[in-house]
Amino acid sequence: MLASWFVYMVRTASGALYTGITTDVERRFREHQAGAPRGARSLRGKGPLELVFSAAAGDRSQAARLEWHIKQWPRLRKEALVRGELSLPDDV
Repeated sequence: MLASWFVYMVRTASGALYTGITTDVERRFREHQAGAPRGARSLRGKGPLELVFSAAAGDRSQAARLEWHIKQWPRLRKEALVRGELSLPDDV
C-alpha cells in the first residue's frame, strides 16, 4: 500500500511561512522543532514554530506538485489558505 502524503505549512516566529510535504505531519513538525539534523535547514533558529496548515495530498508526486504550486503563491493567498478562506486546487 502506498503511503498517503500531506502538504503542510509552518509559521516561524517572524511570521514567515514554510511549505513542505511528508507522510507524517506530526513527526515532521517535531523534527523541525528539534532542528538539526533532520529539520529543514531554513527553519533552524527561527522558532518558536507553529504548524498552521496541513491537508492530504495524494501520492508523493501529487504532493510535490501541490507543494511547488503553493510555493509560487503570493503571501496573501497562502494566508487565506491558512485561515480556511481558500481550498487547495484539485487540478494540480
